[in-house]
Amino acid sequence: MARDGAQYVCQSCGAVQTRWGGQCPACGAWNTLVEEITSRPPGALKPASAARKSRLAFEGLDTQTPSPPRLVTGLGEWDRVCGGGVAPGSAILVGGDPGVGKSTLLLQVAASAARAGARCAYISGEEAVEQVRARAQRMGLADAPLKLAAETSLRTILEGLKAEPFDFAVIDSIQTLWSDAHEAGPGSVTQVRAAAGELTRLAKSRGVSIVLVGHVTKDGAIAGPRVIEHMVDAVFAFEGERGYPFRILRGAKNRFGATDEIGVFEMGDAGLAEVKNPSALFLNTSGERAAGAAVFAGLEGSRPVLVEIQALVAPSAYGNPRRAVVGWDSGRLAMILAVLEARCGLSFGDRDVYLNVAGGLRITEPAADLAAAAALASSAFDQALPQDCVVFGEISLSGEVRPVSRIDARLKEAAKLGFRRALAPQTEVQTPGLKVTSASRLVDAIQRIEHADWP
Repeated sequence: MARDGAQYVCQSCGAVQTRWGGQCPACGAWNTLVEEITSRPPGALKPASAARKSRLAFEGLDTQTPSPPRLVTGLGEWDRVCGGGVAPGSAILVGGDPGVGKSTLLLQVAASAARAGARCAYISGEEAVEQVRARAQRMGLADAPLKLAAETSLRTILEGLKAEPFDFAVIDSIQTLWSDAHEAGPGSVTQVRAAAGELTRLAKSRGVSIVLVGHVTKDGAIAGPRVIEHMVDAVFAFEGERGYPFRILRGAKNRFGATDEIGVFEMGDAGLAEVKNPSALFLNTSGERAAGAAVFAGLEGSRPVLVEIQALVAPSAYGNPRRAVVGWDSGRLAMILAVLEARCGLSFGDRDVYLNVAGGLRITEPAADLAAAAALASSAFDQALPQDCVVFGEISLSGEVRPVSRIDARLKEAAKLGFRRALAPQTEVQTPGLKVTSASRLVDAIQRIEHADWP
């Protein structure tokens, strides 16, 4: 029988059970129920009979309330993802793999904002103040008027942020904080949820912008209950492939800006450097383009980005052909292969197929279908695409090439980088210096690639 005041919380989904079990009934995870002793936190709500009666004040939609100015940190890629600067009183959650550079990025953001005149604090629960100061000196940030602290007690952090009128604060990380109102250990679902809730309320009441660093699980999701992502105003993912110096800050949720916006950085000895032109970073401009490579004109948020998609079609040495893909959806690749076989007469049943997005970038939009199909056909025919050609378009199961959004932005980015030809869906958009070859059916585009029929 469970002890009085005890409950069992799933460390995977946050569901609360009255009895222990080997499997969580809510999410199905095994051995994730942990006993936690409940206690009433200070300041908890009183019973309804003892609560003071108050009237809820309503306002109309036409109420004119001036918006406070955003905090522009001076780090352009961060400000872009935030929507033009950090909104006052906002709570931002930043997650990423261990060692990807989350602490480095946020130390640069806080130091840059402090140099711009904002009152900023950096509170670390994982490092001592001396360690943070030494890293700042290596990055050339020692002269920034940034306040440092090392603390894991939630009560102490809240009192410190209330004692001084800060504009911007970084908490690294949310999993290291603990509240004395709960007997669960640091990093548990109860402690993470309580810490996120208290810090979010502080941000709204005091107008201070708070950035929370979150650990991720082995599946890449932010550790802790999903309710944290609902509580905060923005959720950013800091991504980077091992072996590449490039890092991408991607907005998954943003109440004050566009979602799926990206900021691109390059990791160096002195920290992270902003990449102003990501397209030039992800493209190989040396020599002629090899067979099996196609340049895709894509969109990441509001930013057009050109990236090279590489494909290799080779005879299979075994009975079961292999399909491998990096940086793209494997299910999408299977669909494109099926359409190429059914609608264009290409056979991949006895061939290994490999597809890779160069530079470590991950593509999710359907507009990459035509570029992937062009790279596969180019490798199968051993016929290289023109060096100055970009490709984009969505492919339907019937073999049609469907239009995509913001064709004009894609073509302008390609023309700016010196491309003179484009293989795209039917469009009336004209870009000076760039010849658009329209394709309404996939088979027409494949025939152009096979016979090198380019205007």
